[in-house]
Amino acid sequence: MQYKKLGRTGLKVSPLCLGTMNFGPETGEEDSFAVMDKALESGINFFDTANVYGWKKGEGITEQIVGRWLAQGERRDRIVLATKCYGEMGDGPNDRGLSAYHIRRACEASLKRLQTDHIDLYQMHHVERETPWEEIWQAMEQLVREGKILYVGSSNFAAWNIAMANETAARRNFLGLVCEQSKYSLVTRSIELEVIPACRAYGLGVIAWSPLDGGLLAGALEKTKEGRRAQERVQKRIEELRPQLEQWESLCREIDEEPAVVALTWILSNRDMTGPIIGPRTLDQLGGALRALEVKLDAETVKTIDAIWPGPGGEAPMAYAW
Repeated sequence: MQYKKLGRTGLKVSPLCLGTMNFGPETGEEDSFAVMDKALESGINFFDTANVYGWKKGEGITEQIVGRWLAQGERRDRIVLATKCYGEMGDGPNDRGLSAYHIRRACEASLKRLQTDHIDLYQMHHVERETPWEEIWQAMEQLVREGKILYVGSSNFAAWNIAMANETAARRNFLGLVCEQSKYSLVTRSIELEVIPACRAYGLGVIAWSPLDGGLLAGALEKTKEGRRAQERVQKRIEELRPQLEQWESLCREIDEEPAVVALTWILSNRDMTGPIIGPRTLDQLGGALRALEVKLDAETVKTIDAIWPGPGGEAPMAYAW
């Protein structure tokens, strides 16, 4: 496993981040434990979760599963543990968002569910436009002083949110954001315009969630031919993107690799990316993701992929110099 630094920090993480969103809703506890065991055994040291995962408000089911796994043996110090706050965790007016009040309560609750005394990477799941950055950073700084969190990250932020957050943090002599977690795949490349350049400028790592775009890039057409019916929303997107998906799956057959593996490899080859978040429901899916670490795409294949799934046109144009 070739580890890489998380943004401008000295922290080293695996290029594949194990996403746990399926643990509980899709994957039972025993199988979730097996996936985490195999991931750790394979060298994956970056685990990502969130307090809202599990889809029962306030229960933090996924964090509880991860916590019970961490409680078994010497595992905690072998992983970089990331979780998130922001989401609705109760019915009260302060049970969501990024107020100092909610951040502290959410962190304490996550620590309890995860059965640990600290969170390595504490991420804001969404931007909070009603809370000033001074208040947010005050809360995060206090948690760092107490040793309850080590680094702070963002998720689903726009470029200007990243700039505002880190400029405010700099004025407070605080490290600020060290990574951004955004939706990014061959189908969804809009962050190439402004978010990735902002992360590059401020030294943030970039973590891609939904790198297979809800399964579209994992052989969706072939699975449809096999009689496996996708959800109505996904099926609609399959039909909208059918010409590109046909070219995509044909290319993957030509190079004799699974579409999901090629999609992950493409992200791994991007120097601006820390890596993709993989969310395996089974050990077989984890094995496929690990295969992406071994595959190399030649220049001609990358050129063909970009022709099938063109980006948004490069970085945003520079402002005019008057």
